[in-house]
Amino acid sequence: MQPLGDDEPTVVGPYRLLGRLGSGGMGRVYLGRSAGGRTVAVKIVHPHFALDEEFRARFRREVDAARRVGGAWTAPVLDADPEAAVPWVATAYAAGPSLSAAVADGGPLPTATVRALGAGLAEALTAVHELGLVHRDVKPSNVLLTLDGPLLIDFGIARATDGTASLTSTGVSVGSPGYMAPEQILGKGATGASDVFSLGAVLAYAATGTSPFPGDSSAALLYKVVHEEPELGSMDGELRDLASACLAKDPARRPTPGEVSRRLAPDGAARLVAGGWLPGALVEQVSRSAVQLLNLEAAGVAEGVHSGPVGFSTPSVGGVEAGAFGPAPVMPGSLPRTAGFVPEPRDAAPHDTASGHRPGKVSFSVAATATPGPEGRGRRVGCTVALAVAGALAVVTLVPVLLYVIQPGDKGHDNSAASTPSGPSGSAAGTPLGSVPAAYLGTWQGDGTALGGTLPDGTFRLTVREAAVGEQVGVLRQTDQLGGVCDDVLTLKQVTKTRLVASAAGAKTNRDVCNQAAHTVTLTPVGDDLKYVSDSSAEGSPTARMSKVK
Repeated sequence: MQPLGDDEPTVVGPYRLLGRLGSGGMGRVYLGRSAGGRTVAVKIVHPHFALDEEFRARFRREVDAARRVGGAWTAPVLDADPEAAVPWVATAYAAGPSLSAAVADGGPLPTATVRALGAGLAEALTAVHELGLVHRDVKPSNVLLTLDGPLLIDFGIARATDGTASLTSTGVSVGSPGYMAPEQILGKGATGASDVFSLGAVLAYAATGTSPFPGDSSAALLYKVVHEEPELGSMDGELRDLASACLAKDPARRPTPGEVSRRLAPDGAARLVAGGWLPGALVEQVSRSAVQLLNLEAAGVAEGVHSGPVGFSTPSVGGVEAGAFGPAPVMPGSLPRTAGFVPEPRDAAPHDTASGHRPGKVSFSVAATATPGPEGRGRRVGCTVALAVAGALAVVTLVPVLLYVIQPGDKGHDNSAASTPSGPSGSAAGTPLGSVPAAYLGTWQGDGTALGGTLPDGTFRLTVREAAVGEQVGVLRQTDQLGGVCDDVLTLKQVTKTRLVASAAGAKTNRDVCNQAAHTVTLTPVGDDLKYVSDSSAEGSPTARMSKVK
C-alpha cells in the first residue's frame, strides 16, 4: 500500500481514502473507510472511460449485475456511483495478498491449499453463472487469499469496457494472456466454460508457480493457449487430471464449476477451509496485515501492507520489482469536481492548439503536474489510452490481428517490414542540439502496446540522462505481463526540442528471450508526457506514452 499523493483524492463519495492499493489500465484502487468505520476497496476508473457514454451505460448495468453476486467466496459490491464525473465502485475489503503476490513471494502453494482454493473459486463461479453472468477475467491477481478462504474479485469494470464506443470499432476482447480461453482469443465470445478454462490455469499457477502457457511475449503466449498443450510441471494425480480437463481447447469438454468443486471438495469448500487452509507463512502475513489495517489512519498509512483487492502492481511471476502501472486518475477540468479529488491541471486550455493540445476528448488525456510530495518528488498524473494488465493487469486484444498472429507456423511473431517511427519530420523537428534538453530528463513510465496498438506489451520505464551524440542517453526497461524484464541501452543519435532519436540494443545482462538486435527509437514530448516509438518489427514496433515519475 502506498500513501496518497498530493494529486490524489482524499474523499470519494461517502468514503475517506486512506491509501492507494494498486493501479492498472482500468483505473486505480484505494483503501477507504466509511463514516461508520467499515473498510472498503474503492476502484476509480480512468477518465477516458468516463468520457465514453457507452462505457457509462455498460458500467451501470455491470455494477447492477455485480450487486447480485453473493456467496462466501466473492467480495460483494457495496456501493457505486456510475453517474459521478469519474465513475467508481466500492467493494468489501479483505486483508490478504493476491494469489499472484503470494506465489511471487513464497513460491507454489501446498496441494491441500490448492484444493481448497480451487473448490472455493469453483463455488464462486457456480454462483456467478447461475445469475447468467460470466466473470471473463479469472486470473491470479483477481484472487485474494484470506484466513476465511479465497475470494474472487473484480466484477464489473472489465466487462463494462467490452463494447464501449472507443473499443468496439476495432473488435476488442477482454482478458489476460495465459488465462484467456482459446475462444476468447479467437473472438468467439466468453461463456461459463471460458471461466472454467481460466480457473484451470489459475490452479496450475498456484500449484507450480508458473503459468501453464509460458511465453516471452503476449503474442507467443496467446499462440500457445490456442495451439499447444498446457505445461503442468510438477502437478500430479487428481489435481493434474482436473486442471487438464479445465484446460481443454474445446469448451464442451470442460467440466462445469459445480463438477470441479465436487471433485475437489465433496463436502464443500467450507469444510476444507475450516481446518486451516493456508500455510504458516501466509497465515502470519495475513494476520500482520489485519493488525496493521486496524491501526491505519489517514494521516499515517501503514507501510508494508501487501494485501489489497487488485494486485495491479505485483507481477504474476516473481523476481522483479513491482512498479506503478499507469498514472493516477485525473478528472477533466470541464467536468464537475468532487471535493478533494485532484488539483486543477496547469496545462493550457483544451483548445489551445499552440501548446499541442487538441480539442475534444483527446485534450482530456493530457497529464498534469502536481506539487512535489514530502520526499521532493513531483508526481505526474494523466490518462493512458492503452489497457494493460500488471500483476494483476486486464489485457485488450484486437481479434482480427490476433487471427493473423496465432496462425500455425507463425508462432506469434510479427514478420512484417520494419515500420518507421512516427514523429515530426527532420525539417519540422527544429535545429539539432548539442545536449539533451531538460524536458527529456528524468524517469518516465507508462503502458506499452505493439502491433499498431492492438496488443498490450507490458510496462515501459525509461530513464533519460544528460548525454552528447554518441553517448549513452538512457535505459529502457520493459516488464511484460508475466513479470519478465528486458532492458535496452539507448545511445543518442540526434536531439531537438521536439524529438530525440536514439539507437537501441539489448543490454548484455538480458535473458535469452529478449530481443538484442539494434533498432531505432524516437522520443517525442506530448504535453507533460513523453511518447516512445520503436521501429523494431521483431517486437511488433512497440509504442508507449509515459508520464514522468521522478
